[in-house]
Amino acid sequence: MKTTEHRAPAIRVQDLTLAYGSTLIMSELSFEVYSGEVMIIMGGSGSGKSTLLKSLIGLLPPASGKIYFESTDFWSAAEKEQNRIRRHMGVLYQQGALWSSMTLAENISLPLEVFTQLRPKQIKDVVSFKLGLVGLSGQEQAYPSELSGGMRKRAALARALALDPKILFFDEPSSGLDPVTARRLDDLILELQSSLGTTMVVVTHDLDSIFAIGSRAVFLEADRKTMTEIGDPREMREASNNPSVREFLNRGRGEERDQRSDYRSLTHKVSA
Repeated sequence: MKTTEHRAPAIRVQDLTLAYGSTLIMSELSFEVYSGEVMIIMGGSGSGKSTLLKSLIGLLPPASGKIYFESTDFWSAAEKEQNRIRRHMGVLYQQGALWSSMTLAENISLPLEVFTQLRPKQIKDVVSFKLGLVGLSGQEQAYPSELSGGMRKRAALARALALDPKILFFDEPSSGLDPVTARRLDDLILELQSSLGTTMVVVTHDLDSIFAIGSRAVFLEADRKTMTEIGDPREMREASNNPSVREFLNRGRGEERDQRSDYRSLTHKVSA
C-alpha cells in the first residue's frame, strides 16, 4: 500500500458541520484526502455518510466549516470557480443514474458534448475508450435495461470517467450486487486507481470493499454525530480503542470462523 504522508491533500475538510434545517447530522469533521489514495467514508445506517458525500460533491452547503479542493475553499468560492472544480469530479451514484432512454454511448457522450469542444468523431473515440477501461468494449449501442446490475455499475463508472476527473466519488458502489460481482467491481476500482492515479472517495458500509480497496477510512459514529476515528481500516479492526469501530469492522467474523471450523471438521471426517 502506498504511503500518503509525502503527498499533498486533494481534499481538506475543516471543522465541518452538516445539518438539515435545525436537525444536526454531523459536526466537527476534519480530515484530509491525499492525492491518489482511496479514502473510505464508513459508518452504520444514519451516520451521515451520504450527507457528507453530498457536501463534498457540491450539492449540500455545510452549516459551518470548510471544504478545500487543493487550496480553494469550495463553498466560499464564486459560482464560476465552483463549476470549474466540479468539472474535475466524477460521481458513481448508488443506482448508477444512467438515462434509461439513452444507449451507453449516448449516456457517456452527454458530459463530453456539454463540457468540451470535441468533434463527434473524437467523442465517439473517447466513449469507446472509456467503455474499454471498464470492460464493456462493444456495448456502445446497449441500453441500461439490457445490462446486468454489475454491467450497469461499470457503465455508470465509464460515464463518471468521461471527463478525466481528478477525483472520483462512489456512493455505495457494491450496493445491490452479489458478492462475486461486487468483488470484480472492487478489483476494477483498484485497477483504475493504479493505472490512472485518480483520487477516490468511497462511501460504503460493505466490509469486503472496505478492506479490499481502502487506503484509509473515516468512521462516522451516529450516536456521537461526529467522526471518531481515521486510519488504515485493517489496523482499526485489530487495534482500535473505540468499541463502536471494532464492532463495525468485526461484523460477521465469528460466523466466518465458525464456518471455517465446520468446513475443517467436515473435511477431516471425509478424509478419515
